[in-house]
Amino acid sequence: MAPPIYDSVQVGDTLPVLQIQAVDRTTLALFGGASGDHNPIHLDTDFARRAGMPDVFAQGMLGMAWLGRMLTQWAPQSQLRRFDARFLGITHLGNAMRCCGRVVEKFERGDERCVRIELSSVNQFGQTKIAGDAVVALP
Repeated sequence: MAPPIYDSVQVGDTLPVLQIQAVDRTTLALFGGASGDHNPIHLDTDFARRAGMPDVFAQGMLGMAWLGRMLTQWAPQSQLRRFDARFLGITHLGNAMRCCGRVVEKFERGDERCVRIELSSVNQFGQTKIAGDAVVALP
């Protein structure tokens, strides 16, 4: 897929959805190792239960990484100008996340033409776990 061009992008356009397989313990362990986030609440069931959780759960930054992956599959990372997220819920084991984006604004900032994209990460039950937005400069 060719990178998007400002003149061809319209408010309301959606980015290609990124569907993530169900979160499992292996994914959490691999992300913990890659990111340096070794918090036991994400890796150790006994620790998570002592903290009042039913089991381990995904690192918030793992969910944000999936949204970033969706964005950079649409436009090159070098064009990303802002990427913000609000963590709204816990991504539990077994959640299969769907990362979505929608163009909500076109504008010029300095000598760049940009789009603002509304982002969301929703599980298979329709629960939004992360919401945010990004600004991408387009040629």
